[in-house]
Amino acid sequence: MVLKHELIQFGVNPEGMPQWIIKAQHFVVFWLNQEALLNQGGVVLAIAALLDYLIGDPWGWLHPVQVMGWLIQRYTQFCLKRFEEPTILRIAGMILAIALILGSGLTGWLLVRVSTLVHPLVGLVANTILLASCFAGRSLRAAAENVLQPLSQDDLATARSQLRLYVGRDTEDLSDSEILRAVLETVTENAIDGVMAPWFYAIAGAFLPGGSVPLALAYKAASTLDSMVGYREAPYTHIGWFSAQLEDRLTWLPCRLTVLTLALLSSQPRYVWQLCQRDAPQDPSPNAGWSECAYAAVLGVQMGGLNQYKGVEKLKPLLGNPIRPITADVIRQATQLTRRNVLLWLAIALACAMWQSG
Repeated sequence: MVLKHELIQFGVNPEGMPQWIIKAQHFVVFWLNQEALLNQGGVVLAIAALLDYLIGDPWGWLHPVQVMGWLIQRYTQFCLKRFEEPTILRIAGMILAIALILGSGLTGWLLVRVSTLVHPLVGLVANTILLASCFAGRSLRAAAENVLQPLSQDDLATARSQLRLYVGRDTEDLSDSEILRAVLETVTENAIDGVMAPWFYAIAGAFLPGGSVPLALAYKAASTLDSMVGYREAPYTHIGWFSAQLEDRLTWLPCRLTVLTLALLSSQPRYVWQLCQRDAPQDPSPNAGWSECAYAAVLGVQMGGLNQYKGVEKLKPLLGNPIRPITADVIRQATQLTRRNVLLWLAIALACAMWQSG
């Protein structure tokens, strides 16, 4: 039953109105008053997941990572020009990481809060767009297809050129099989820090007063720092040390949970886990080896082997068993596995949100 004073409050005279107009007005009044509902963690997570799947990162739009990257670059150049002492550079790196991570989280919280004060619907839009920008699911799929399409047409030169945009290894002389392995390794390694880890922190934030955006953006800042300065080689050896260590630790739990989820989604969870325990520790990265190995076990392929970086050969540990060769279809299956992972985590988060709301 529509209460008369509710309609009058919003400047609507119900006298003589058709019933369907009254019902429609009541629907609008109800939803415009539901700030808590519109900004519910589960609602924001679901819409953000849909945005990432359908749209991803629109070309030409300002992205939070671009702003983070600009700040990291300016600060790092400033420090490297003025300081040489390793201890000072390490302290400078710690200041950079802490300031950028906390600043990103706080900025996200402020943007959502201010937009919500303007109107709950504006807050919902800001919340979901900012959160969707933290996920790279569609971007990963697009990157893989950018290499696979020319490769399917035997255009090795274009495939190598496209691959160079996404990997650090030398691509000039890679064969078809080496290109396919490089794409699969990139897709499965970045499935953690580009997709599953941001989802982990977004879901955790959904059950906290600040919401999903601050935690997800804070993790995105840590991941961006690691990508830009988290190297053992000069000139980032010291200034990037703290960022690399911190990102490893922030990614550790989401990575292990992803491995467990992949094992459960496979038909052989014990086999997947045992294979990861056998091969993953051989990789120098505390997370990349586990991620790649889990996908390799589920897909029945082997990753790792000889790569070249700036002309220097580097042998990476072999991960998984070579039951079948790596093909374009296998790579697409890997992206589908990541999508299924996201959907499972999202379903669990929505179920928990519904249970929490009573």
